[in-house]
Amino acid sequence: MPAEPLLRALSRMRSLLLDDQVLVRAVASGRRRGEEPRWRRVELRYVDLKAGRHLHVTAYDATQAHTSNHAVGDAARDAVDDLLDLPFANWHVETTTEQHQVRVTKKLEAMVHTSARTEEVEVERGHDRAKSRLLPEDDPVLLALGISDREGRIKPSRQAKYRQVEEFLRLLDASVTDALEVGALRRPTPEEPLRVVDLGCGNAYLSFAAHRYLTHVRGLPVTMTGVDVKEQSREHNTAVAEGLGVADSTSFVVGTIGGAELPEPPEVVLALHACDTATDEALARAVAWGASLVLAAPCCHHDIAAQLRRNPTPAPYALLTRHGILRERFADTLTDALRASILRVLGYRVDVVEFVESKHTPRNTLLRAVRTGSPVKGGSVRTDYDGLVAQWGVHPKLAELVGDRLA
Repeated sequence: MPAEPLLRALSRMRSLLLDDQVLVRAVASGRRRGEEPRWRRVELRYVDLKAGRHLHVTAYDATQAHTSNHAVGDAARDAVDDLLDLPFANWHVETTTEQHQVRVTKKLEAMVHTSARTEEVEVERGHDRAKSRLLPEDDPVLLALGISDREGRIKPSRQAKYRQVEEFLRLLDASVTDALEVGALRRPTPEEPLRVVDLGCGNAYLSFAAHRYLTHVRGLPVTMTGVDVKEQSREHNTAVAEGLGVADSTSFVVGTIGGAELPEPPEVVLALHACDTATDEALARAVAWGASLVLAAPCCHHDIAAQLRRNPTPAPYALLTRHGILRERFADTLTDALRASILRVLGYRVDVVEFVESKHTPRNTLLRAVRTGSPVKGGSVRTDYDGLVAQWGVHPKLAELVGDRLA
């Protein structure tokens, strides 16, 4: 893939962004070396409003999303030009017939990858909340999992589970897109599909939802493996896969997170609401596999909390641990901060984002890690990690599990 002048590549993307007949969606993300765009991520698509067709822009800063609509014509052109002027490192542009990936190099040239869709897609221009759902209520997966009833409506008792599925898919979609854009995740092919594993999958709600979304909506070849310690879960999930007709690309095995054997190392590792140090075991396995993308939503944090109870609190932080509820919340924060730091030292770019809690835990954080392939050598990340561990006298389970890699 030869490099080409950046202005020429962006000019081609501009024509697609302004074509309200063929644009399906576009995403800008990342930052060029030494520059910082105003937004962390921007998504564009066209919607039909009462006032006519508009370019719908969702721009994300560090904490929230900002939406705006621009009428087709001068307003849309101005909005697109303003965004193309920002120093984003990646543009992902989907049309009805093609997908385009633009990556800006350190030399401010463009690496452009274009692939044709297997078949032309229809564009959804709706602007209402229901049409923005990633999996519709009558999707076969939701019916098979008992989230929707026979009429294709979400059951009242399953609304929370549906919200969790939707929120997870939004995070997964953005994470896969970002990992593909920066080259951390290879582009899967039918001959070499993307290998995904869900550690501690249980009844595999999110495993099936992820497989359905990535294959049916995103059009990516994917194999999904679910791991759980219960034989009952394997039997149940295998039966569901056969009923959905996806048994050829999904499989379920019995085993612990730390000991499950897979035929090939996975590229995407999911570990959602794994209890206490099970999250550490999942992160350690992801590191050992060299996984390109990791999404882990921790559950309880007993290990560090117990260590804080045993250890004297360093001055002047006694107020943080004097009261049980504050000590518990601080343990949550400290645990995930140490996990994120360890992953950074080991060569991952890590974000800690908000995720919906499950019925098993009120915790609502998710660690999202993308492998950079360049472990940190020295520097402030390792210094800060060592200082934090020493000051509080704690021994993170993840540090123990990754062993020599961290040393």
